[in-house]
Amino acid sequence: MAYCEIWQFDVPPEQRSEFESAYESGGDWAVLFAKADGFVGIELLRSTEVAGRYCTIDRWESAEAFRSFKATFAGEYADLDATLEHIAGTETRIGAFTTSG
Repeated sequence: MAYCEIWQFDVPPEQRSEFESAYESGGDWAVLFAKADGFVGIELLRSTEVAGRYCTIDRWESAEAFRSFKATFAGEYADLDATLEHIAGTETRIGAFTTSG
């Protein structure tokens, strides 16, 4: 059973290219997450209905793997979050989810 963190972002037009680079599967967040055991991947979704709206799905082997990552890499996480804070107009945590089966 996989554990997922899902976020929604509304990104201004002038920031979309930078946002996509940072949040795509090979972007800055994925590079940081990949330092931890249990990271599966990140998926960036672009809305077909609302311009500039994105969702990310951060996939982990388990909730414990994600918690361990957050504890071990808390400083790097905070630094990257602060560095990229300017590129999203709004950021909303949708929640934590698990896959069925």
